[in-house]
Amino acid sequence: MKSAVLEKILSRLDQIEPEEVQALLSRLVREKGFLQKVFEALQEGVLLLDASGGISFINHAGCRFFGTTPEEAQGKPLTEVVRGVDWSALMQSNRTTVSRDLEIFYPENRYLNFYLSPVAEEDEADLGHVMLVRDVTRSRREAEKEMESEKLNALTLLAAGVAHEIGNPLNSLSLHLQLLERKIRDLPEGDRKPLAEHLGTAQTEIGRLDTILKQFLQAMRPTKPERVPTKLHELLEESLDALSPEIQSREIQVKLDLSPDLPSLDLDPTQIKQALYNVVRNAYQAVNTPDGSILIQTSVTDYEVTLAISDNGSGISPETMGSMFEPFQTTKADGTGLGMLIVRRILREHGGELEVESEEGAGTTVTLYFPRTDKRVRMLEDRPPIEV
Repeated sequence: MKSAVLEKILSRLDQIEPEEVQALLSRLVREKGFLQKVFEALQEGVLLLDASGGISFINHAGCRFFGTTPEEAQGKPLTEVVRGVDWSALMQSNRTTVSRDLEIFYPENRYLNFYLSPVAEEDEADLGHVMLVRDVTRSRREAEKEMESEKLNALTLLAAGVAHEIGNPLNSLSLHLQLLERKIRDLPEGDRKPLAEHLGTAQTEIGRLDTILKQFLQAMRPTKPERVPTKLHELLEESLDALSPEIQSREIQVKLDLSPDLPSLDLDPTQIKQALYNVVRNAYQAVNTPDGSILIQTSVTDYEVTLAISDNGSGISPETMGSMFEPFQTTKADGTGLGMLIVRRILREHGGELEVESEEGAGTTVTLYFPRTDKRVRMLEDRPPIEV
């Protein structure tokens, strides 16, 4: 890419003195150094590409985005440094400039937007292209959160209708079945047994519908946590005790690796037990092998307490991971698709977060993060100015 100084040198090369050539070259070097410093100071990635898509320059921000170095990237085709970008398809675009979004997974998961524009002079072929890269991860995730909030608001309105249209009839059916149960007790034993079986089936199904309804309402309209000083290990023990019959029936081994100095946390015991119950239940339901096991680990830092539940089950496919927190998205025949949504809502109500890592065929790890202190700001006392 020619500069005005370089043009001046070329046009007068046979007329100027060596001292003047040296001064002009020094100016050219200073111009190049200045522009390079400007590019390096930018938070956006800057890549200068030749006409065939080879990288002639990449700044530090671009190296950070794509996990490379200037020495590794310079001279290589863009398609080798940024795998998945089709240079031929970009050049076949009818638009002079191209703006596209892309998702990268190395060195970390980010969403990027790049703007590709040709560099050309009048009456000359293209000299190359400039590629500007912006990190849009934060805005993209904020947009996803806003979309999720809109979905939850819509589902909250639906929940109110569901509570009215389904909840009341279920209560009525339950009462009438109780009356039928009393009537059946007065019948001869021969007539009582088949009717009692049908009645038990009806009561079970109504109970299941009532549980689904309560889960749905709790997921959409979570109650504010009633926090009290709580030992997380005690809640974990109570949850495992409640699930132990089914865990033992599946012959699954539960291994514990618990931190001995876990501090007391301000938690809502009922809500956290429900979260633990859902995660542990998902773990043992995913294990179908004879040597199935679940590993539960806790750890603590100055800022948070971590509880990780790992299984060696079937794992989760990438497609299912993408819709894990969508309402009613489930791979289980009798699942509601609300369990993980409820767990995440509970954790966030406590100022914590939920993280899921899984590999299909190798198992899943669900990590719960609990803050040790309240994340809200604290106003400090107004201090008198210091006299100098």
